[in-house]
Amino acid sequence: MKTYFVMHRCVMSAAKKYGLTSGQPKILEYLLEQEGSEQKTIAGHCEIESATVGSILDRMEKNGLIERRRREGNRRSIYIYLTPTGRAAAEEIQKIFTAAEKIAFSGMNEQEIALLSEGIEKVYKNLTEQGGSII
Repeated sequence: MKTYFVMHRCVMSAAKKYGLTSGQPKILEYLLEQEGSEQKTIAGHCEIESATVGSILDRMEKNGLIERRRREGNRRSIYIYLTPTGRAAAEEIQKIFTAAEKIAFSGMNEQEIALLSEGIEKVYKNLTEQGGSII
């Protein structure tokens, strides 16, 4: 938990320089790879409650980072797309994440990084298979 919070603090410190608030960097990074996603898909991938994602997206839309669109043939669902401003911010966020990872992994060789990543993936899988409940 301490590692997560320190990493989060480092990323958010840099992200605030671009006017981003908590949750937005994760969503921007996701949309850079999966543009045109639905809110519930974004929420699931980013591990954020759907209602919280909705309010984050509202702020992002207000700030010109994203736009909501409907697709032809599907009037019920709304899909999220990056604006040019949002794409530029997402590309900066990628640089921030890369720089944070470089610092976090400094002094580690490729094998150590691979083992750590594999271990973290196993922990994530174990916890998600439990449904988030330990009791």
